[in-house]
Amino acid sequence: MSLASETRRAVDGSPFLVDALRAGVVNYTAAARYLDVDGETDAVATAIRRYAEELPAYETDAREVRVRMERGITPASIDGSQPETALFAIGGTSFRSDSGDLTAIVATGDVDATALGTTLRRLEIEGIDPIAAGVGEGAMMLVVEGAAGADALRTVEGALEAVPVRE
Repeated sequence: MSLASETRRAVDGSPFLVDALRAGVVNYTAAARYLDVDGETDAVATAIRRYAEELPAYETDAREVRVRMERGITPASIDGSQPETALFAIGGTSFRSDSGDLTAIVATGDVDATALGTTLRRLEIEGIDPIAAGVGEGAMMLVVEGAAGADALRTVEGALEAVPVRE
């Protein structure tokens, strides 16, 4: 494998670096030192710079969404003994509106996996760790601890105002 293709593979393995290259905010030498590529730092930096020139520019777009918060969410096992009244279900757990201690943040409209990924990254930066998250058919839902609900709502709204445009 050539140094250029090995470098591209290493860059592609770090999505944050791809975004930073697209945004034009990378020190190529520092990126070359960061990546685990067998080669001289200057040669790897040159390969990164050339790859960056081929990438589309980093752009974001606000999504057309409605975001709301629903308190009183309870997790429950999906055991088939009750009719399914879940707001959201994943694996063997469903989340219902039932006077629980959790909060759901629900976004409806132009949401997809990219919007969810952007939102999860922003929540991580804010120190909010969702209990569950998912997206499908024009709806995205995140379940957080009740006390984090208001902060999570603001974070989700902010994240959906600047979702990266994928080419």
